[in-house]
Amino acid sequence: KRLAVKVEDHPLEYGDFEGIIPKGNYGAGGVIVWDRGEWVPLEDWREGLEKGKLLFELKGYKLQGKWTLVKIKKSERDWLLIKERDAWVKSPGDQFPEESVLSGLTVEEVKAGITPSTRLRNAVEQAGAVRQQVDAASVQPMLAESADSAFTRDGWLFELKLDGYRLIAGKAHGEAQLFTRNGNDYTGVFPEIARAIKALPLEDCVLDGEVVCLDTTGKPSFSRLQQRGRLQSAIDIKRAAVELPATYYAFDLLALDGFDLRPLQLVRRKELLKEAVPKLGPVRILDHIEREGEAFLTQVAAIGLEGIIAKKADAPYRAGRTDKWIKIKKEPTSDFIIVGFTEPRGSRSGFGALQLADYVDDTLVYAGRVGTGFNEDMLTELGSLLAPIVRDTPPCTGPIVGGVRTADVPDAKTTTWVEPVNVCEVRFREWTPDGLLRHSTYLRFRSDKPPHDCIREGTARHPERSEGSAVAEPLPAHVVPAKRTINFSNLKKIYWPEERYTKGDLIEYYKTISPWLLPYLRNRPLVMTRFPDGIDGKSFYQKDAPEFAPEWIRTVSIWSEETQRDIRYFVCDDDLALQYIANLGSIPLHIWASRVGSLEQPDWCVLDLDPKEAPFRDVIRTAQVLHRLCESIGLPNYVKTTGKTGLHILLSLGRQCTYAQSRTLGELLARCVLRELGDVATIVRHVTKRGDKVYLDYLQNRHGQTIVAPFSVRPLPGATVSMPLRWGEVEDGLDPRAFTIKTAPDRMQYLTSDPCVEVLEQKPDLHEVLQRLAAELAS
Repeated sequence: KRLAVKVEDHPLEYGDFEGIIPKGNYGAGGVIVWDRGEWVPLEDWREGLEKGKLLFELKGYKLQGKWTLVKIKKSERDWLLIKERDAWVKSPGDQFPEESVLSGLTVEEVKAGITPSTRLRNAVEQAGAVRQQVDAASVQPMLAESADSAFTRDGWLFELKLDGYRLIAGKAHGEAQLFTRNGNDYTGVFPEIARAIKALPLEDCVLDGEVVCLDTTGKPSFSRLQQRGRLQSAIDIKRAAVELPATYYAFDLLALDGFDLRPLQLVRRKELLKEAVPKLGPVRILDHIEREGEAFLTQVAAIGLEGIIAKKADAPYRAGRTDKWIKIKKEPTSDFIIVGFTEPRGSRSGFGALQLADYVDDTLVYAGRVGTGFNEDMLTELGSLLAPIVRDTPPCTGPIVGGVRTADVPDAKTTTWVEPVNVCEVRFREWTPDGLLRHSTYLRFRSDKPPHDCIREGTARHPERSEGSAVAEPLPAHVVPAKRTINFSNLKKIYWPEERYTKGDLIEYYKTISPWLLPYLRNRPLVMTRFPDGIDGKSFYQKDAPEFAPEWIRTVSIWSEETQRDIRYFVCDDDLALQYIANLGSIPLHIWASRVGSLEQPDWCVLDLDPKEAPFRDVIRTAQVLHRLCESIGLPNYVKTTGKTGLHILLSLGRQCTYAQSRTLGELLARCVLRELGDVATIVRHVTKRGDKVYLDYLQNRHGQTIVAPFSVRPLPGATVSMPLRWGEVEDGLDPRAFTIKTAPDRMQYLTSDPCVEVLEQKPDLHEVLQRLAAELAS
């Protein structure tokens, strides 16, 4: 337990501040960034603040797992911070590194004005480093040769080979810069790394290292890193820096405060690096072992990492490839240029196999094919990438057989050739005597590597991807996948005071009606309106799924032009997800007209018949005229109550048009209806100008607009629901108030089928429908 004191709000910029706040000011004294990461509430934090107990998860560099803040009753500001028992508990539980995760300094060092800069500068001078400014942008990286097996030898250091991007990181004039080995500026791609480099307590420095994105097991994930590398929007990058953070593992110190350290021995540079870079945080030092390369590779292979790097301990840093650094993989892999593809067979989509080539003595040479290692998404994505760059002839020569380059390329007649501009990494067993890859498996697409860097091992010295290394963070013991459970709360709370219906009644209704409701919710963005205190209490409209929502509930992120950010919607695919959402106090459920995967192609066009001051008999009459019109032009149409005082007419589109086209169709139909019912209906949007006419609203047919889902409950007296109807029921005497959470389940048991559900799958001939509608309008 630790004391936690509630303080006033701070500016966001304060989150990066390290230094001294003068006496007499709020928070006076030394300040460091002790830890950084994500705070994820596991329950509704508003309720937690009110009741004095907050349960949350921390995803930091030091603090991990579940924690609770409990308010001390006799104090307004004091709380207790308590660690929950989970896989992250350790003993002793209150010992953490006290250094900043940005600068590596302690609070005491900041207050005393102590930094490693002076100490390091003296050590650098004593080591005999040359006084010379080094520009990070001009550094050419040192690269490794390849070897087939590990070795045990004095005078060598061994590091993990990482699955990331090689970056040269520099700090000069108080600013940070990140460069790839090809000289591309990546400072804006990884802002969290640049921020940490800037915070290092050094005047200037140049580091060599590897940037990675770690997965949930603490291992580098190249696919996660590629997600970061593909982002271009500043807003997307800023968000990903929190949700998909990168880590920079520095394995060499090349320059410091005006000194060039590259001529020094590697072991000395690493000693200096250890003092310059924090042990934890977004920038951290790499670990290594001495001498025991064979045992190290055995352990690396056992935990599923790709290999190790051997480095000569006394070697200076020299640009280009050298035998002083040696990369050793558990299985041979290499990068190849995609030069073609074969047709798929059977049920396979996309393509059958990729044809590969690499450079030998500056000539592009055929290397073989790879047909395994792909999933459906890869087949689709690669297929669409290659289709626009098809060419007639092979871009490469035949394979090298017995040291002689052949002219004929295998499978030439059955291959579709493409321009040699894309690179992939392939694992293989060996080269055959025919100069082809044996037992090859596709690993990943290499958007970070230019084709001219694909040089066959042993044929030329040429730069290739990263030789860096690092030790991944350990996985906490006994991690158990989260169970699909719901902690139901306040089930006896009255939600409908007049009827005495409770929150429990709401959840039970949604559980009972789910066989008919879920077809409309599945694979579709959902918007909630939450009433935590019932229909007479305060409510709030919520598009974003709460941060504390369990991982087993599906969400989808959709960009919003209005808010200029991604909105993370719930997608309610099953009964348990529906009950969870109802337990949040969500009474009405609003849904998009389109599905995830085809968000711009709606399933239906909706015409909302809104009476306002008009009598309901006019709504009935308008619906009947619209029904006859749709039947006459061959457009399938369905009707449901809104749960209030109006009706929704749903017209099947079958995901065959856009929202704009759907809206136009709705307008044409509305205008056609008005020719007969101008005395009782209108399309005038302004409420005060409608009078007592039924409003034919076709404007809801647009991207991101929602309607209340069929069978959804309304926060109105009586607990009415939006009920699908048979057209024969749409006549005088129809009362929407008759359909409630108490009557709806019995009605559906009696009907046995939903009168509206076919709107989800029907695909009318819209060309024929429009021709008939045009004829109707022209008559």
